[in-house]
Amino acid sequence: MSHIVVVEDEPAIAELIAINLRHAGHEVTLAATAEQARYEIDAVLPDLVVLDWMLPGQSGLALARQWRAAARTRELPIIMLTARGEEADKVAGLDAGADDYLSKPFSTKELMARIRAVLRRKAPEALEDVVEVAGLRIDPSTRRVCRRTDKGEIDLKLGPTEFRLLHFFMTHTERVHSRAQLLDRVWGDHVFIEERTVDVHVKRLREALAPANCSCMVETVRGAGYRLTQHANAVQA
Repeated sequence: MSHIVVVEDEPAIAELIAINLRHAGHEVTLAATAEQARYEIDAVLPDLVVLDWMLPGQSGLALARQWRAAARTRELPIIMLTARGEEADKVAGLDAGADDYLSKPFSTKELMARIRAVLRRKAPEALEDVVEVAGLRIDPSTRRVCRRTDKGEIDLKLGPTEFRLLHFFMTHTERVHSRAQLLDRVWGDHVFIEERTVDVHVKRLREALAPANCSCMVETVRGAGYRLTQHANAVQA
């Protein structure tokens, strides 16, 4: 399941897209203005944005340029929707950072196909790739976790579940994940265990990260779940 933000000011079009996305199993957030879109993206980084060109307050084109210029959203997949079908407009949309471009009116089947294609392209090419976040480094091929510091590397010892949990967090940084989502993605939906089990393993993960002073990277989002953040002022309670 992917989290997709649909930025569209025409309610009928936004709802049509949302219905199709939810039917395909995606989580959908709607935003009708550029301001609402910025708020949603700042709160939780989605897997993809469907972005209308013409929006109240600020154009989708300007919004796409802003996201591409910021480190946190530089790799955010964007599909741009617009009534402007001229080749020059398409070039402008792609130059602004859109991964794909679809002119209105459009076929919902074609939009869904393009969404699937962009998500496939943006998915990690190999689960064995080394991932590094704020000096914390995880290597799935060697099962090694370490933290780079000015004085060298600090090796960290993690159990198998904590390793999988950290790898998932590090490949989905800054996104909030509910306990149910973590059970599904880390344990697998065939495993019938209580959601509170996640809390136990998060606690163990923080304890394992403590020797490298990075346990605070695993942040509790009250009433929502957990996320891995690069900020030092994370809340653990």
